[in-house]
Amino acid sequence: MLLYYIRHGDPIYDPDSLTPLGQEQAKALAKRLIVHGVDKVYSSPSARALQTARPLCDLLRLEPTLCPWADEGLAARDFMIPYEPDRYTWCFFWEKIVRAFNTPAVRAMGEAWYEHPDFAEYRFGEGVKRVNAAVDEFMLELGFRHDRENARYEVMTPNHSRVALFAHQGFGMSFMSSLLDIPYPMFSTHFDFSHSSMTVIHFPQRGDYVYPKTLQLSSDAHLYREGLLTGYNNGIRF
Repeated sequence: MLLYYIRHGDPIYDPDSLTPLGQEQAKALAKRLIVHGVDKVYSSPSARALQTARPLCDLLRLEPTLCPWADEGLAARDFMIPYEPDRYTWCFFWEKIVRAFNTPAVRAMGEAWYEHPDFAEYRFGEGVKRVNAAVDEFMLELGFRHDRENARYEVMTPNHSRVALFAHQGFGMSFMSSLLDIPYPMFSTHFDFSHSSMTVIHFPQRGDYVYPKTLQLSSDAHLYREGLLTGYNNGIRF
């Protein structure tokens, strides 16, 4: 199985939608994915994720399956922190938390990192448990039982399909951390997703278990092909 994790295109957060650039990014992405096809499309219920999925769904003549558990609002509740009165930011952007995430003490705690006293005031533990449960249910639906103790998946039903999930940056940090059994502090402070980027995870079936492998992370090659600017969130160009 190939799993495509796709962040929405260039957004307008209020009202929830895509900018004209984001709409062009979505069209470019659809052209890229249709080359080899996609068998199933899943999406966060947010408008910006659905609008990013729409060009592909139109080409495929199918409707996306909504995933309420991928909503960015839930991720924000669990992984955003206050830094001023009525102002919040993602924990992986706040320097104090980034430093704490990368200390030897937190790294040594592995999957139980959120039990560190420095994080007692936050909802990190609730967020990790919620996303873990959602990821395991999602993967079981796709035919794979998550064996977290051994960082692998048991093949329950052979699956050689191509599956796309359209969602978000903030949610994507917790989703990918859970999917790949990489502690959230490590993943969220060392990896990222740009607008309309495509991350490709391969689940190679060689026997009863599979170990997922990341083939691409945050690829925006589809933008280059269509003559759109590449880079990171309209900031860093490369």
